[in-house]
Amino acid sequence: MLLITGATGNIGRELVRELDSTSAAFRVLVRDPARASGLPARAERAVGDLDDPATIKAAFTGTDALFLLTQGIDTAGTDHAVAAARAAGVRRIVHLSSANVLGDPMPAMGRWHHEREEIIRSSGIPATFLRPGGFMTNALDWTGTIREGGYVLDPVGPGRYAPIDPADIAAVAAVALTQEGHEGAEYVLTGDETFTVAEQVRVIAETVGRAIEVRTAATPAEAIRFRFPAGAPPALAEAITEGFALMRADTVGLRTDTVQQLLGRRPRTFAEWCTRNADAFRPPAGA
Repeated sequence: MLLITGATGNIGRELVRELDSTSAAFRVLVRDPARASGLPARAERAVGDLDDPATIKAAFTGTDALFLLTQGIDTAGTDHAVAAARAAGVRRIVHLSSANVLGDPMPAMGRWHHEREEIIRSSGIPATFLRPGGFMTNALDWTGTIREGGYVLDPVGPGRYAPIDPADIAAVAAVALTQEGHEGAEYVLTGDETFTVAEQVRVIAETVGRAIEVRTAATPAEAIRFRFPAGAPPALAEAITEGFALMRADTVGLRTDTVQQLLGRRPRTFAEWCTRNADAFRPPAGA
């Protein structure tokens, strides 16, 4: 039995679809059962919250492998999940980390993920670490201003990166969960095309058939407000500001062939992702 955390998110939903196409038995841990209504019927449901260890014991009982995805800037959820996994006799963990752990010096975003990796390593449970770069779904942060104002705020200028489709991360996770030989591996996952923000916006504009302006962020604070209109915790805001500066300075972009090596095919392209998600960028009907 496989246990999938984060099953209602961008990666988790894709992972559940991958597993549904196999013979693997799997269970999803969700905080809100209503959000799991669209998941495959054969997925067992368990209700619990990794931040509340008393609620997750039953979900871990009888599981052999765990896909662990925790959010936020603390490590409590990872601590609780690893403790529950050890108690349940889980034999394998596939953990969603980040390529930020490769930084030298390691940025704040990387340090948080590194701390989680170390918690898992210290558990003694064999683990596989998935370290993706930026997600294609991060472009969904732009939908509000694209739909309402026809623009995107660019905080990184000439910086380049190779965004990856969460569906490809999920496909790699499914391989690591269901096949032998991945214990101890650290997989850095990217797409195989690098983009600036302006180039990504051009692909979106071509897909939806409308002009989209790219505006340069005047200050780090403006870039933070664009991404988090309701505000972000100070530590997170500082980490994002640091991340934008590092991205601006990287005019080459990290790119790996790990997805192709593991899946036997090239990663999905950003243009393909835009085609599947085009409606998210179009103005409301009648606008």
